Amino acid sequence: MTLLEKFNNDGFLVIENFYTPEQCDAVMQRGEELAAGYNFDGHPSVFQTNEQTRTSDDYFMNSGGNISFFFEKDAFDENGKLKNDLFHSLNKVGHALHDLDPVFDAFSRSPQLKELSTELNLNNHVIIQSMLILKHAKIGGVVDVHQDAAFLYTEPHSCIGLWFALEDATIENGCMWAKPGGHQTSLRSWFRKKETGGTEMHIFDPEPLSTEDMIPMEVKKGACIVLHGLLPHYSLPNTSGKSRQAYAIHTIDRHAKYPEENWLSRDMSTLEGFN
Repeated sequence: MTLLEKFNNDGFLVIENFYTPEQCDAVMQRGEELAAGYNFDGHPSVFQTNEQTRTSDDYFMNSGGNISFFFEKDAFDENGKLKNDLFHSLNKVGHALHDLDPVFDAFSRSPQLKELSTELNLNNHVIIQSMLILKHAKIGGVVDVHQDAAFLYTEPHSCIGLWFALEDATIENGCMWAKPGGHQTSLRSWFRKKETGGTEMHIFDPEPLSTEDMIPMEVKKGACIVLHGLLPHYSLPNTSGKSRQAYAIHTIDRHAKYPEENWLSRDMSTLEGFN
């Protein structure tokens, strides 16, 4: 079975040893350097996975073409002060690392990624979003079950995600869970802008996404997990003493319709693929 056949069958691929430990370390080091240069002005944008209930602020809505920093929801005490140092209070950094930083650009458009994109027939896909996901020890929060296509909606559906383990991902530190073949379902919702401002979760299908028969994707540092946009997946909180940093990029077909209502605004003509 080819990689493409396996991906089409399961809705995901797990490729161990895709990147070297040294390449992963370089990305994590660059993430810390970027965070060290972040001028936190006391008005944080808190990332919550339940996007239906969040109040989307301008900082979040304008992050598509920037390198922006998002805090864990429990990072602040009752007085609004950080409980920890800034870096270990962050949930993620996004969403244009791949376009604006040379270290992340090289990682996102490596020769092996170019080869993989060819094997998976992603020659028309462009990278629209990237995220450094920190999932710190003891405080890394839950990521609710979701479909990536709900946040990067195209007609027809074309979203493909690539998730890279910068550190070992285990059940204890909050690895991803998914069901083989789970992508063979409908898109349940669309996270989009409202005409009156802010965002909403538009519901296509009220049936909840099931976590039944999902399996843990425990992988070693350097692994690549490819995710179909319709594949429901989630991760649990990191209650362990080991962090679980990861880097993710999301791609869409350049020829698919990308509605203006999508929360993430990018000039589609400027987006590039893996070349």
